[in-house]
Amino acid sequence: MFGISRGTDSKSEHNAKGVLPDKYSAGPHGVGDPDDKTLRKVEIEILIPKKMREKSRAEKCPELVKAFGDCCLANGASMIVLCRKENAALKECLTKWYQNEEFKQICTEEYLRERSEYRRSGIKKSYRKKESTTF
Repeated sequence: MFGISRGTDSKSEHNAKGVLPDKYSAGPHGVGDPDDKTLRKVEIEILIPKKMREKSRAEKCPELVKAFGDCCLANGASMIVLCRKENAALKECLTKWYQNEEFKQICTEEYLRERSEYRRSGIKKSYRKKESTTF
């Protein structure tokens, strides 16, 4: 009557089938199929553009990032007025790379490799880096 089910064990049935589709909960650690190359909306609209911004700042425009940072440190509150030239140069460089389709494809492939590795190992990238530097 109350909580009694006949024929099937609802608790084991619940454990066998979760809320997420199989492609998001499959794999060796239950975090998705490592070989799945489909992208969710959040990955396309947020995570890959974030990777593009980080990669372009670190690899494509590092001298402009440094110049803008140095200008901001040197000028304090008046940086808004005094660092316009550096800011414009940095924005131009970042925009160029952000709109580059080949660069976007490289970042997407890199993201998919990292996601596959996480789905295989169950260890997030940031933790793997910290762990590897201590050994």
